[in-house]
Amino acid sequence: MPRGDLFPEIGPFETGYLPLSDGHVMYWEQVGNPAGKPVLFLHGGPGAGAGAVHRRFFDPAIWRVIIFDQRGAGRSRPLGSLENNNTPQLIEDIETLRKFMNVGRMLLFGGSWGSTLALAYAQAHPEHVAGAVLRGIFLGRAHEVEWFLYGLQRVFPDSHAAFASFLPPEERHDLLEGYFRRLTNPDPIIQAEAARVWSMYEGSCSTLLPSSEAVSAFAQDRAAIGLARIEAHYFRQGLFLPPGGLLAHMDQLQNIPGEIVQGRYDMICPAQSAFELAAVWGQARLTLVPDAGHSALEPGVRAALISALERCRSLL
Repeated sequence: MPRGDLFPEIGPFETGYLPLSDGHVMYWEQVGNPAGKPVLFLHGGPGAGAGAVHRRFFDPAIWRVIIFDQRGAGRSRPLGSLENNNTPQLIEDIETLRKFMNVGRMLLFGGSWGSTLALAYAQAHPEHVAGAVLRGIFLGRAHEVEWFLYGLQRVFPDSHAAFASFLPPEERHDLLEGYFRRLTNPDPIIQAEAARVWSMYEGSCSTLLPSSEAVSAFAQDRAAIGLARIEAHYFRQGLFLPPGGLLAHMDQLQNIPGEIVQGRYDMICPAQSAFELAAVWGQARLTLVPDAGHSALEPGVRAALISALERCRSLL
C-alpha cells in the first residue's frame, strides 16, 4: 500500500452500547486486531460523531481501534441531548469505556474537537496515555470560537453570508444565541433547519478546495442535529474547560509523546493554535501540511496522520 492511502474498508469485530450516567448511552465499536495495540479514536464537533471512514486510518494488523460516539452524538442516545453533557463528563465517559474495555495505557487519536478532548483527558489521566496523534488543533479559547462565528467571513464571505442570513437582521449581532434559540426550540422542524445551515457552514469551510461531498455529509439531518446542538451548547459554556485553559496544564503531558498534524490553510482551526501547543509540549512533533485545510481526508493530512501512527507503534 502506498504511504498515505487509507486502509481498505473494514467493519468492526465487536459493537455495543454502554450505559453512562444521567440516562446517556454510548455507542462503541472495536476494529482491527483484537490483540493489537489499543488506540482510542476521538471524533470532532463536539457532537459530530464517528463514521466508517475513520476506521481506515489504522493498520488493522497492528491496532486495536476503539471508536465511540460521545454523549448526544452519532449513534449514542439520546441524540443531541444537552442534559448533563460537558467536558468533565466526557472525560469520565472515556474512563468508563477504558475500564470496560480492560485497557491500561492507550494511544489517543483525535482531530479538531477530538484534539481538545484528547488533551483534556490526557491532562486528567496521564497515567493511561501512551501518546497522542492530534490534528487540526482546537484549544477551545474564546477567540477561536469568535473566529468560527465571525472571522471566517474574511476568507469565506459567501459561506458566512449564508450562515448569518439564516437569522433575521436584528439577531445577527449574536449569531450563537440566535442559533441556540432555534436549536433548542421544541419544534423539531425548527431545530433541523437551523442545524442544517450551521453544519453546512462548517462543512463548506473545512477543505482547501470546495468539496460537495463534505458539505453533503455535514448536511445530513442526523449528523447535523448532533453537531449543531452540542457545538452551540459547548461554545456558550467556554467548552467546559478548566481555568487557564488547556495550555496552562500542559505540564501533565511533558512525559507523553505527541504528534501534531496541521493543515497550513486550516480555516476552521487556524494553525496558530497548533504552533502554540507545540511550543509548550516538549515531547511533541509538529507536521505542517503545506497544501491542506481542516479535513482529515485532505491527501496531505491523511498521509501525515498515517505516518504519525507508524511512528507511534513503539509506544505500546
